[in-house]
Amino acid sequence: MTAVIEERLITDWIQDTFKRQKQNLPALRVESIAARKTRLKKLRQWVLAHRPLLRKALYDDFKKPAAEVDAIEVFTVVNEIGFALANLNRWTKPQKVDAPLSMMGTRSYVMAEPKGVCLIIAPWNYPFNLCIVPLVSALAAGNSVIVKPSEITPNTSALIKKMCDEIFEEHTVAVCEGGLEVSQQLLKLPFDHIFFTGSPAIGKVVMRAAAENLASVTLELGGKSPTIVTPSANLKDATRRIAVSKFVNNGQTCVAPDYVLVHETVKTRFIELLVEEVGRFKEEGKPFQQSHHYARIVNEKHFARLNKILKELAESGADFHLGGETDTADRFIHPVIVSNIPAGSQIMEEEIFGPILPVISYTSLEEVIQQINARPKPLALYVFTNSRNERNRILKETSAGAACVNECAIHNLHHNLPFGGVNNSGIGKSHGHYGFLAFSNEKAVLKQRSGFTSVQMLYPPYTKTGQKLMDWLLKLI
Repeated sequence: MTAVIEERLITDWIQDTFKRQKQNLPALRVESIAARKTRLKKLRQWVLAHRPLLRKALYDDFKKPAAEVDAIEVFTVVNEIGFALANLNRWTKPQKVDAPLSMMGTRSYVMAEPKGVCLIIAPWNYPFNLCIVPLVSALAAGNSVIVKPSEITPNTSALIKKMCDEIFEEHTVAVCEGGLEVSQQLLKLPFDHIFFTGSPAIGKVVMRAAAENLASVTLELGGKSPTIVTPSANLKDATRRIAVSKFVNNGQTCVAPDYVLVHETVKTRFIELLVEEVGRFKEEGKPFQQSHHYARIVNEKHFARLNKILKELAESGADFHLGGETDTADRFIHPVIVSNIPAGSQIMEEEIFGPILPVISYTSLEEVIQQINARPKPLALYVFTNSRNERNRILKETSAGAACVNECAIHNLHHNLPFGGVNNSGIGKSHGHYGFLAFSNEKAVLKQRSGFTSVQMLYPPYTKTGQKLMDWLLKLI
C-alpha cells in the first residue's frame, strides 16, 4: 500500500510540475535575455562553489578521480555556460535573409524562439556533465525544463536536485529523481522537446513516446566507435591518445574507442606501446587496483556483464596482452587489451562500455571500410595516419556522427563543432550554438509591404501578362 501511495504522489507531483511549467511559458517567452543570463550565471557560481561536493558525490558513485571530475564534469559545464553567455546576444538576434527575385519587395528574417517545456533524461556515465550541459542549452534558449538524472548514480543525482532546488524555481527548472517508472510517467506527457542520452535500445523507446505527442527529440546514443591505425601513423602519439580516451572513466564513455583496427605490419609494436601507456594510470610500484587515477564500474549489473565478456574471451582462446584481473566487491576490472578474437564473439556485437579494448589486424583499407560499414553507424570514428590519401578515403567512404584524425574524443569539447550521432548513434546535434538551436524553434518571419506587390501579378484571374511573367521567371531559374 505504501508503494502505491508513493507512486501516486510522484505521479501527482510530475503532472502538477508539468502543468505549472506550461502555465509559466508566456512569461518565459517575453522575458529579457538578461534574465536568461542571470540564471546561467547563478548556475556557474553554484558549480564553482561546490566542487568539493561534486567530487565527493562522483567518488561515492564510482570512485571517479578528482582530476577527472574537475576536467570532464566541472570544466565542461562551466565552459559551456561561459560560451553561452558570450554568444547569447548574437544567437537570439533575428537573422536577416535575402529575398529571392520572386519575393522582391519583402523583408525576411529567422528568429529563434523557445520550444517550450522540455525534458532532459540524463545518463550515469558522466552524470553531472551530460545532465547539466543540455540544461545550459535549454535555459539559454529560454525554455522551462524537467530534468531526470540517472538513478544509477544516486549521489550525483541527489546533488543535482539540491543544486537546482537552490537556484531555480520549479516552474522553470525541476528535478525528478527515480527509476524506470518515473521515466515512463514523464514520457507520457506532451513535452515540446525531449533530450535523451543513453543506449540506442532506450532511444527507440523515447522516440516512440515522443511520436505520440509529435515532440521533437535530440537523441545522443552510442555504438561501436572504431579506431583505425595505419602503417604511416605515429604509434607513440596514437597509443597515448587511444589509451586515455579508452580507459578514462574505466571505459564508460560513449565516444571511447570501442575497438582498434591496426595494420598487421605495426600490430605488435602498437600493442607493446599501448601496454606502456596504460601503465600511466597507476602509481609506480603499486598494483593497478590501488591507483587513484582509475575509476570503477558503476554497479554490479554492469560489472557482471563485462565479467561475462572477459570469461567468454578467455574460454574462446583470445590473446590477453594486458589485464583480466577483477574484484567483484570493489567492482574493479583491470584495463584489458585483447587480440585474436574469434568471429562472432559477443564483444564485437555490442558496445563494450568498459575497460576492454579489442585489437584487430587488417591488411588493406578496403577491408577496414567494409568492416565499419557492415555495422550500424557509430557515434565517432578515429583514424591515425600521416597519409592524406588514407585519411580522405576513410572519411569519405564511411559514416559516423563525428570523426577525429590523429586524436580521440576531444571533439566533444569543441564549442564550434556539432556533437551527435547519425541513425543508430543518435538524432540531432548539441553543444554550443547547436545545443541552443536544438532547444529552439527557428521561426521564419516574412514582412510584406502595403499596396501593390510583385506576387499579386500571379493572382487569379490568370492573365496573359501574368503568364509572361511566369515564363520569364522560369527562364531565370
